[in-house]
Amino acid sequence: MHGYGIAQHIQQISDDVLQVEEGSLYPALQRMLIKGWVTAEWAQSEKNRRERFYRLTAVGRKQLGMEISKFEKVIQALTRVIQTA
Repeated sequence: MHGYGIAQHIQQISDDVLQVEEGSLYPALQRMLIKGWVTAEWAQSEKNRRERFYRLTAVGRKQLGMEISKFEKVIQALTRVIQTA
């Protein structure tokens, strides 16, 4: 997916709760490229424009799994705190 498509997908899948600004997205994608979590290639978009498309690597999928695990622990901790309030 290209950067703008990624931002739109996040917004749509979250029912407009999450909005990723370009000023945050592209630096994050660049950091992910440097770490080897994504690859990028230039190609023509559906609107016949040259755009950079990103794809998760195997290392990126492994990192995603670790991040999800960390996030789930935070959610569980927050749930315990809220339930005792």
